[in-house]
Amino acid sequence: MGFAVATNQQINNYYDTYRETEIVFTKDILRTLRIDPRQIYIKCGGSQWPCIINSNSFQHAKIIVGTSGGAFAQITKKDAPPVNLRYYFFGEDNTPLAFFVTCHVTNVTPYMNSQELAIVTLTFTQRPPDDLIYRLGSLMDANDSFVNRKEDRINIDEITQRKLGIDKKETIVFIQNVPRRCLLINLSFSGAKIVFVGVPQFLNGKNIILRLLCSDPNEIIDIKGTIVAVDNVEGRKDLVQAGIKFDEAQVPLSYKMRLNNYLTTNRKLILTAAGAPKQPGAQDRTDKVITEAALAQKQQAQEAAKAAQDAPQTAQQVQPAQQAAAPQPQATSQNSTAQVQSAPQAAAQTQATPQQTPANNL
Repeated sequence: MGFAVATNQQINNYYDTYRETEIVFTKDILRTLRIDPRQIYIKCGGSQWPCIINSNSFQHAKIIVGTSGGAFAQITKKDAPPVNLRYYFFGEDNTPLAFFVTCHVTNVTPYMNSQELAIVTLTFTQRPPDDLIYRLGSLMDANDSFVNRKEDRINIDEITQRKLGIDKKETIVFIQNVPRRCLLINLSFSGAKIVFVGVPQFLNGKNIILRLLCSDPNEIIDIKGTIVAVDNVEGRKDLVQAGIKFDEAQVPLSYKMRLNNYLTTNRKLILTAAGAPKQPGAQDRTDKVITEAALAQKQQAQEAAKAAQDAPQTAQQVQPAQQAAAPQPQATSQNSTAQVQSAPQAAAQTQATPQQTPANNL
């Protein structure tokens, strides 16, 4: 019951906030929203035709059709009957989710000055289904948070790792195409902080790719950026902490949505805790949320410090055979897993966090 009410409130908020916002569908967006473009078509006058969906808002959709086909002739004729646009998503466990939205044609323009293709604007006759609002709204909200919440830091521990769907805190970075094992310290929309074996003077300003192995859904996220700050880990001359600034134009949409879902969920928990009435004999929920966050952060620092003390003093380097392997944005999960498993277990133990460096300083 509570989840249904919260979901309805969120859907209504998406609809009110982003009603006029239009999304142009790219390959990245289609993949992230899990839309199958081959299953999208229009129905009109008892017939149906495939089409290409070009863009979408909560008020209308724009499709691309051929001007010489039956679809164009049927939906653009005078007094044409209503048009039903079919959407097709993949839901949980790859189960299909398909539905129709009733529309009418409000505009027709040539596609990129072509005489063979046209963009047809289909205006919805009523509010679209909640499934469409939720999916498009989640994407719009993630893009909005990417702009307005760039510096919100998420410290990586067991709890945040699980909620973000990140398989391991230990991961791989590629510095000028050379793979190195590292330990995630924190993440944000604009960057990350990591700890790994290295020499500070040879790292600052280098191009880097941070690789995240994620689940729900299973995917590999590669994020390009630049090392903008490097410091030695206190007490460990062989370890450094590095601040990474992401290339904003190349941050994957799936990464934005993971972070936004986490930040949105935790914001709701804190607001709910703050507004809930106190129960007799129960701790104030706001204090509980803050206390749990502080304890988790303290535990993370203690575990990282212990790992640094137990780690070997000699720097462990990735095998030369691995260094030849440059990252590919479309790499498969099997190849990435093989890279992670091929490195020595000793390298995974070189984990440490700085004790005095501010957490928000890249």
